[in-house]
Amino acid sequence: MLKKADQRLLVRQSSSRYRSARSGVGKKRALLAIVVLALVIGAIYLRFGGGKPYPDLTMPAANMPVLEEVLAYPEPLGNLAVSATGRVFFTVHPESRPSGNKLLVRETDGRIRAFPSEAAQADLFDAVMGVVIDARGTLWTIDHGQHGFRQPRLLGFDIKTGKVLKDFSLKSDVAPKGSFLQDLQVNSTGTMAYIADVSFLRNTPGLVMVDLKSGDAWRALDQDPSVMPQSWMIRNPTKTMSWLGGLFTLKPGIDGIAISKNDQFLVYGAMAHDTLFSVPTAALRREEAGQAALQVKALGRKPLNDGLSMDRNDNIFITDVEHGSVMKMTPAGLLSTVVQDLKRLRWADALSFGPDGWLYVADSAIPDQMLRSKSHMREQAPYRIFRFKPGTEGVPGQ
Repeated sequence: MLKKADQRLLVRQSSSRYRSARSGVGKKRALLAIVVLALVIGAIYLRFGGGKPYPDLTMPAANMPVLEEVLAYPEPLGNLAVSATGRVFFTVHPESRPSGNKLLVRETDGRIRAFPSEAAQADLFDAVMGVVIDARGTLWTIDHGQHGFRQPRLLGFDIKTGKVLKDFSLKSDVAPKGSFLQDLQVNSTGTMAYIADVSFLRNTPGLVMVDLKSGDAWRALDQDPSVMPQSWMIRNPTKTMSWLGGLFTLKPGIDGIAISKNDQFLVYGAMAHDTLFSVPTAALRREEAGQAALQVKALGRKPLNDGLSMDRNDNIFITDVEHGSVMKMTPAGLLSTVVQDLKRLRWADALSFGPDGWLYVADSAIPDQMLRSKSHMREQAPYRIFRFKPGTEGVPGQ
């Protein structure tokens, strides 16, 4: 039999070997965890991070028009549409987490009020963003339903009475979870709506079409190179749009859209993309939509943009979110700077023509609202809409 001292020695040796083995397993597990974490971070970076600086395309001229302030509001703005009589309809940006009125109108006497009424806001709107007025005077709004996790909704209003004329709830096959329906255009006959899905969370940007007579809806150009972002980093004077050391970078896909005045083609641009594109509206019909990519046409180089609008001669006006400017692209693809104000245009967003040759632009100040506290947003208020005369006319509301 072993002596007690020898027994104690064996126990200590066994315990030491056990601890050593456990330590080895622990080190392997820790190393494996580090490798897995590195792979996850790498995958996140490849999908959401990085980006290189984009060149400044602005070419300021000495005789640029001056921005005229139209209204100032205490909450960050979304999109806008101006009626033929000069009424300015605008949304409060859903990313600012508004708790009050979400769609408002500045009347021609300067009064700002909820539209259609304060009492109707909660029933009608959740995350309303895009707004446009068609040639027949119907006001249309698109609500992304909190990135598709609630109910995306397209509404049409009589702008004189506020009555809801159309109410379409969009199904998950066209507005899935992770979608972000935010900009829209309607053709001159009021029969078709075209909606841009930026798809921040899902990363599958594309176009959504809605037949405004039947409510039938479908998608086109999903993840086509023309609607996808490239790896550019938006450098705004307020903030470079990157977080956590470049792990997350704002690189949006298709954002602004505009429709030609003869309804023949749709113009669009992914914010983080260097080229503006067009596609015939005929190619976006349900029966043709699967082959729409074959008819996409590159129009020319553009800034990193948000909103778009077209005049009656199919010149395209493009906001530049990096340089506080609005640029113009001719049908031949020639680019020029129309107006620039780096101090007041923190983030040139939506555009809308109004009456008498005015072009309106909303400053949504995205760097002062995105992932910011409500107290920060209040400190950076007010948020403004401006207008200027570009020397050409467009259809009011678009």
